[in-house]
Amino acid sequence: MNYRIGMGYDIHRLVEGRRLFIGGVEIPYLKGLLGHSDGDVLLHAICDALLGAIGEVDIGQHFPDSYPEYHNISSIELLKRVNNLVKEKGFYINNLDTVIIAQEPILSPFKNQIKERIGQILGVNQDCISIKAKTNEGLGEIGRKEAIASYAVVTLTKEV
Repeated sequence: MNYRIGMGYDIHRLVEGRRLFIGGVEIPYLKGLLGHSDGDVLLHAICDALLGAIGEVDIGQHFPDSYPEYHNISSIELLKRVNNLVKEKGFYINNLDTVIIAQEPILSPFKNQIKERIGQILGVNQDCISIKAKTNEGLGEIGRKEAIASYAVVTLTKEV
């Protein structure tokens, strides 16, 4: 067996006038995440973790913000494209562990829905996905409710 590990991180500023998407789920909140796409920090971190595990460049190089076709694109579509690259290289997801860091909104009520949505997007059993939500204890831009960040770690497997 061939095993790979990848790690991803993303952070986006919270702004008024945008809808908030985390993990492919719309979260009711007075602000959304600023980005060229829909700004879904969790899906972006997962994309980077998957890309890293297969030895590819980061999400920004695969889907540059200078390309108009990616303006306001759903991060679900970006994750589907990255997942296709993973499959093309013969790998499958063994485990996905994530952390979302947000002072607000409280994400606990949405964790199961996010987990289910990510499982659907990636075509994997939810048993191999972990979604954790933390605050930043009032510290920094996240603690001041100016941003939301996310980390993702993935392990991939390939039979050789």
